[in-house]
Amino acid sequence: LSSSSGLTHESHRKDVEQVYLRCSEGSIEWMYPTGALIVNLRPNISPASYKHLTVCIKPFKDSAGANIYLEKTGELKLLVRDGDRSPSRVYCFGYDQGGLFVEATPQQDISRKITGFQYELMSKGIAADLHTASAPCRPCSDTEVLLAVCTSDFVIRGSIQNVTNEAEEQESIIHVGVNKLYRQKSKVFQLTGESGNWRGQIKTLLKCGVKPGDGDFLFTGRMHFGEARLGCAPRFKDFQRMYKEAKDKGLNPCEIGPD
Repeated sequence: LSSSSGLTHESHRKDVEQVYLRCSEGSIEWMYPTGALIVNLRPNISPASYKHLTVCIKPFKDSAGANIYLEKTGELKLLVRDGDRSPSRVYCFGYDQGGLFVEATPQQDISRKITGFQYELMSKGIAADLHTASAPCRPCSDTEVLLAVCTSDFVIRGSIQNVTNEAEEQESIIHVGVNKLYRQKSKVFQLTGESGNWRGQIKTLLKCGVKPGDGDFLFTGRMHFGEARLGCAPRFKDFQRMYKEAKDKGLNPCEIGPD
């Protein structure tokens, strides 16, 4: 978390402050914004790898008081307009497309304003998987499923307990009962209640039309801004078949117990 306050710059309303961030994910909170911030993302990796990175930002729901631009060699491209209340909107761009320039807008009372957003740096391949609109809705091929098992942030065997649709955010929340947890990067799936059942939530696009159904699935996906996003999710019996076929041929990209 990087935090800054504009009150210390009140007498210099056109001040521009530089902020340097070394983490691959985090958040910026600018209280009482005046002037401007230049946000420099400098992850602790080789500069030669920068061209393979995508930057995504997600403004806080109550973020206000500044416009957020993509800046390169003095040219500004508006990313987030002050007052834009698009719920859960995520903005992504290539690392080599420029940096972030956050400029305060004129306010009668800056003490009531806080501009803030989360950010994530990821490889362009992962970003493409997360933000290709058709990806979560299209059934994965056998090869894609087997690769997802090896590379996903979470891999679980479970059933759909319920689906909650959020029309405003154009998303569906899949409430999953977990029968076996193979892997999870964050503690999204946890033991709940006295029964000791594992449960968790996975988000996907509303237009994919996910509905509750019988049977077990193999759920895979990525963590994105602290939320589990659905990737490949074949029926578990189909996964067992494709895993056995690949293993018999020595073509499975990684080992995982299918039972």
